[in-house]
Amino acid sequence: MASSGTGPRRVTIDDVAEAAGVSRQTVSRALNDKGEIGVSTKQRVLDAALALGYRPSRFARGLVRQDTVSVGLVIPDLLNPFFTEVAAAALEAARGRGWHVVVYDTGDRVEEERGTLEVIASQVDAVVGYLGLPEEEIARLTRGLPVVLIDRAHHGERFSSIRIDGEAGVHAAIRHLTGAGHRRIGMLDHMERSEPSVRHAWFDAAMAACGLDPGSVARADQSAEGGERALQELLAEHPDLTGVFVFNDIIAFGALRAARRMGREVPRDLAVIGFDGLRLGTLVEPPLTTVALDIRGLGALAVEQAARLLTGSGPLPADELVVGAELRLRGSG
Repeated sequence: MASSGTGPRRVTIDDVAEAAGVSRQTVSRALNDKGEIGVSTKQRVLDAALALGYRPSRFARGLVRQDTVSVGLVIPDLLNPFFTEVAAAALEAARGRGWHVVVYDTGDRVEEERGTLEVIASQVDAVVGYLGLPEEEIARLTRGLPVVLIDRAHHGERFSSIRIDGEAGVHAAIRHLTGAGHRRIGMLDHMERSEPSVRHAWFDAAMAACGLDPGSVARADQSAEGGERALQELLAEHPDLTGVFVFNDIIAFGALRAARRMGREVPRDLAVIGFDGLRLGTLVEPPLTTVALDIRGLGALAVEQAARLLTGSGPLPADELVVGAELRLRGSG
């Protein structure tokens, strides 16, 4: 089987299942000699696999021979502590399965991501991580490998994805601020896309639920320096703000620094709440109040879904592929 322009496409277990007229699970049982299917069905699967030139992944063979599974973990920026913690969580979960994980840092660049996928497609059994390329291109470059996307919606059945749902946590953050008497609350959103972020939408919904008008917003690049500049801009235009919700903890660290430089005591003069739940948040002064994601659970869930896709045991349903967040009160808010 071939695909135009990029060489042969990797034959998948789905191709064998379709050719033999059976399920993925039946193919897995036949190839691994599980003895749970009829002799004629098993032979039909083996014949289809031979005719298609199907080469089972090293993971599938490892079900019998204990070969090491190799997974490519694609991260956009390891200098960002959030992605470092996500990588650490995935590595911990993979280590518990005896898997080998290769971490790739794309520098959040499209060309680097494309080159990474071109290289690893023949070297790993599955791909997990943050991918920004169009789905058609991801499918072409990964050549039938199981792919688990993190924090990205997908269409169709070619990929699986882990969804981050922080809406309840953001609502809890705004309720906390209003309960403390704040009525003028702004937000620092990111500026990496032209449209407002999903977290901005959660913020607006939370403000409305608390009976408040939409808050004033400034845009920041995802760095402490960006947060510092954005808070200075926001307070210059809206000096009456007494609270601010921030797109992520890294930007919030800069906001804390800017507040000090502007003579605003946190949280007395300005409450600051971040999003992500980084461990570094306990080391700043005051410690950062944040809407904390279950980062460890995110890594474990991504690895679990990759394992299910590799074994053909059936992926977790979409409603179970969700990582939530909760308000973690510290000193800044």
